[in-house]
Amino acid sequence: MTRIGLGYDIHRLEKGRPLIIGGVTIPFDKGLLGHSDADVLVHAACDALLGAAGMGDIGEHFPDTDPRYRGADSIDLLKTVYAKIAKEGWALVNLDATIFAQAPKMTPHKEDMVGRMADCMAVERHRINIKATTTEGLGAIGHGDGIAAMCVALLRSATTTNEL
Repeated sequence: MTRIGLGYDIHRLEKGRPLIIGGVTIPFDKGLLGHSDADVLVHAACDALLGAAGMGDIGEHFPDTDPRYRGADSIDLLKTVYAKIAKEGWALVNLDATIFAQAPKMTPHKEDMVGRMADCMAVERHRINIKATTTEGLGAIGHGDGIAAMCVALLRSATTTNEL
């Protein structure tokens, strides 16, 4: 059996914070504002994985009202999410993500993001694809106020014998 899940996240950019996307610190004059490190890509991936497994969303597992998650490294959250879905008998077929950012350019960092995310879930790199686009200057993202990410994940039951 296979199941698909969709995740989306958006955070405001603010001076004085590091910009962390896909577990990679990107040199930039602003970072994302949030309770944790505000890694929009990893948060979208967590929601996609949890959704595909029918296990709710990131806010249910790591509420922003819980002080334990203040400043949390989102890569650690992804590792925990993947362990939870694996315990329920799910394995990643593939994860496809898009980052929406006017600046900075994401292309130089995409391979490092793939590596960080694949390593924390202990999956092959070819199972993760990351794309990036701008909004051509439109809306809050286009005006440089924030960055968003969308992710889709396909899971298969670990008991499935044939690979997709």
